Amino acid sequence: MRRMAVWVTVIALLLSFGWGSDRVNAQSLAQSEVAVMPGGQSIGIKLHSSGVLVVGYHFIHVGRRLLSPGEQANIRIGDLITKVDGQKIARVERVAEQIKNSGTTGHTLTLEFKRKGQILSTSVKPLWDEDTGTYRIGVYIRDSASGVGTLTFYDPQSRAFAALGHVVTDNDTGLAMEGRGEIVRASVTSIDRGESGQPGEKRGTFVDEQHTLGTISNNNEYGVYGFLRGTPDPSLITSPISIAAPQDVKPGPAQILTVIHGQRVEAFDVSIIKVNAQRTAGIKSFVVQVTDPRLLQATGGIVQGMSGSPVIENHRLVGAVTHVFLSDPTRGYGVFAAWMRDNARSVRPAA
Repeated sequence: MRRMAVWVTVIALLLSFGWGSDRVNAQSLAQSEVAVMPGGQSIGIKLHSSGVLVVGYHFIHVGRRLLSPGEQANIRIGDLITKVDGQKIARVERVAEQIKNSGTTGHTLTLEFKRKGQILSTSVKPLWDEDTGTYRIGVYIRDSASGVGTLTFYDPQSRAFAALGHVVTDNDTGLAMEGRGEIVRASVTSIDRGESGQPGEKRGTFVDEQHTLGTISNNNEYGVYGFLRGTPDPSLITSPISIAAPQDVKPGPAQILTVIHGQRVEAFDVSIIKVNAQRTAGIKSFVVQVTDPRLLQATGGIVQGMSGSPVIENHRLVGAVTHVFLSDPTRGYGVFAAWMRDNARSVRPAA
């Protein structure tokens, strides 16, 4: 499952410590050099591509034939177009302008694009499309993606954050979105319960989009990473806790932090039922099962929009929920928080 609630995929979780005041036992800090603030908040994610992504072909009537000039010029679905006639481009509107000018003047465009890490170029001449009344090169393109996910943790010192626990992909191509972006506060408005064979979904809206909560510097298979500008209120845990080493994560009771209504972060009981031995980073680190009756009643288990929810065991952050089992929505995979921490350490502020 790789899409988020309002566009792409996501999921979330946490644990109950038996706190009387919703504050974690500070003794966990003394045993670790790494202490982070666990999240659980719903966040709106906006990613802007470092070019325009080709997501499909559009065929133009030329006599009795249907042609896509882009396809004939060896442009493939999944290519990231970065330059048109030597000029960097990052917005669909700009490409449309250049295609229109090229068609009007009869000029042939030179496109530079990225494919599987290689930089390639090609030439394409726009054709007049009578169906749309404009010049086209016969490809559908996209420059951004957005959706609702879950904040996993942030470093109170550096302000670096980690969220989702899995890569954000384009809906049509399934490829990772390459670029930067921002996060904003989000509110959960409703939930579609999950059933066997049909994953459920959180539905949410962005809150106060004009004031970004943070900037996204990196999107990879372990989540999205960047730096916070503001405080991700409201928080359930108000003091930093340590991150568990992978070898210290054990099967047993745990909790997840997530939002099922509005912006309120809550703790729900789960059970870690399997832990995979991982000496190197991998996205399927453990299996978690929802046991909390209230969460099962509300969501049916793990749903889209919960990706990135922190999983806490023995007062330590052990990981984040990432993928639901389609055959059993009460269960899903989680990724070790240690792998997410390593990724958070490597991010740099957006230029």
